[in-house]
Amino acid sequence: MVDRYEVATRHDPRSGERPIAVYARASLHCMSVARRVHRYTYADYVAVELVSPTKHEFLDGEIYAMAGGSEDHSALAAEVLRALGNAIGGRPCRVHTSDLRIYVEAFGLATFPDGSVLYRTLEQHRPSPSATALNPSILLEVTSDSSEEYDTGTKLEAYMTIPSLRECIIVSHRERRIAVHTRAERGDWEARLAIAGGRVGVASLGADLVVDEIYRGSAIQ
Repeated sequence: MVDRYEVATRHDPRSGERPIAVYARASLHCMSVARRVHRYTYADYVAVELVSPTKHEFLDGEIYAMAGGSEDHSALAAEVLRALGNAIGGRPCRVHTSDLRIYVEAFGLATFPDGSVLYRTLEQHRPSPSATALNPSILLEVTSDSSEEYDTGTKLEAYMTIPSLRECIIVSHRERRIAVHTRAERGDWEARLAIAGGRVGVASLGADLVVDEIYRGSAIQ
C-alpha cells in the first residue's frame, strides 16, 4: 500500500533497462525486491518523494531513482549556470540547480534537470511537493553514457511542450559540444550547435556560452 511502502527502482530510465521495483517501509528499513505488478500513480510518486532522501523521476507510471553524476558532470553544469547567472544582470530571473523539480504537464513528467532559469516567481504544481515548477524559461541537461539518448530524445521532446520554455541547453559529456534549442517566434524549435573553439548564443538572455570556458579544467576534448 502507498501509505506503508516507498516505491523506487534500481535502474535509471535512460539506461534502456526495464526498471525493477524496490519496496521499502516508510521508515526506510528492511528493503526487498519485487516484480513490478502495476503502474504507479502520481500520488505514489509524491509519497516516495516526501520520505526518501533520494531524488526520483516520474514518467509514464514509473518511478525512477536518479543517480548522482560524475565530477565532470557536476562541473559542466556549474559552469553553465554560472554563465547564465552572470548574464541575467537586473532581469527578474533566478538560476536554479538540480535541486529544483520541474513538472511537464503534457507528458506527466516530474524530473530534476541539471539546471534551470525561472522568470519572475515559481509557478507551483499543486499536486507535487513544494518547489516543483511549471514555468521554467531555460532548462539545462548535461548528458552521460546512460542519459544521452533520453536527454536528446524523449526528455527533450517533453521539455519542448512547456509553454514558458524559451531554450533548452544540452552539454555533451563525449566531446566539447553544446547545443541550444530555441523556441522561434512562430512556435517551432531551432537548434544551434557549437564545438571546441566556438560559442553559442542563449537568445533570451542575450548571452553566449563559450565552449572552451564551459569545459575548462575538463579532460574532455
